[in-house]
Amino acid sequence: MKTVELDRITIHKPSVTDLEIAYVNDAIRNGWGDHCYDYIKRFEKSFAAYQGSAYSLATASCTGAIHLALAAMGVGAGDEVIVPDINWIASVAPVTYLGAKPVFVDVLEDSWCLDPARIEAAITPRTKAIIAVHLYGNLAEMEPIMRIARKHGLRVLEDAAEGLGSLYQGQKAGTFGDIGVFSFHGAKTMSTGEGGMLVTSDAALMERVRILGDHGRDPKVNRVFWMAELGYKYKMSNLQAAMGCAQIERVDELVDKKREIFGWYREFLASVPGLRLNPEPAYTRNSYWMPTAVFDPARAVRNLDLMAYLKEQNIDSRPMFYPLSSLPMFEEVRENAVAYGLYHRALNLPSHHEHTRDQIERVCQTIVHYLDYVKG
Repeated sequence: MKTVELDRITIHKPSVTDLEIAYVNDAIRNGWGDHCYDYIKRFEKSFAAYQGSAYSLATASCTGAIHLALAAMGVGAGDEVIVPDINWIASVAPVTYLGAKPVFVDVLEDSWCLDPARIEAAITPRTKAIIAVHLYGNLAEMEPIMRIARKHGLRVLEDAAEGLGSLYQGQKAGTFGDIGVFSFHGAKTMSTGEGGMLVTSDAALMERVRILGDHGRDPKVNRVFWMAELGYKYKMSNLQAAMGCAQIERVDELVDKKREIFGWYREFLASVPGLRLNPEPAYTRNSYWMPTAVFDPARAVRNLDLMAYLKEQNIDSRPMFYPLSSLPMFEEVRENAVAYGLYHRALNLPSHHEHTRDQIERVCQTIVHYLDYVKG
């Protein structure tokens, strides 16, 4: 009997339509010389309007946006920056670029985001800033985080790389902190292939960001090729911005599709005991960038084992991020019990915009089969 090869269900890819292709083609043909910044300026303006932010800066990556943000906030050698322990390395690497020290704080069991109750114990005279990350679309508890930050005179960098379209108390993710940053990597809800965006409503911070992001050139100084200080170059290209202009026009459609896909997961996995998905408290709206399944410890499900089984069935998945403090370049913080007890029993599930209800049902049926018959 011939075995039927199941179509591969990939975990992510960008949604590209004729609109994106048309804009990028126009940028290739006409976006040079006096027009080399046209799509960049248009993208920045459109994104700031979507967020409700006064200022924005398109960057080559979200990592670059974080670096610029921290530098503009004055983070430097000897300073400390509080970060959630479960996270992608890009949120913390720029802290080290500036000679500062990341201080890893535990996360909440339900949202996997920074635990506000543990922040104050981590604050020292060297603490300069807090990085709050909206993980997988889940919302960090911005109200208590901002309250603690203001009490101690700390800056807040809101990493919304994975939180585009999420709302906390009716307000867009990325607009609570002094600066918010976003990612447009090919895996994200909205993509420019690679790229990022920095937003703020603080004019002084934006002035610093613009100078630092353009090699240290101050636009108020009328001297060509004159740099007053050393800066960086994290500029997005006009070609990337052209795709971004199309994507921001479709952003509500893109977020709504992510929410629809998550709704299918919630429906098909609702009856599975000991399995939790991304939360959506009543005061939030989760954009569900990456549906994530977390298994109760009693089920003894290890993500790598389940991922291997899914791969055998031609289904892609990803593990949850490691605790950053467990990586070899940092010192372990085993006191972060939630982070260290969480990552190995959680995995990310396929969720790009072209997935159908039948495909998501197949993913869920495969998980249920593993739990009931393979794992036992």
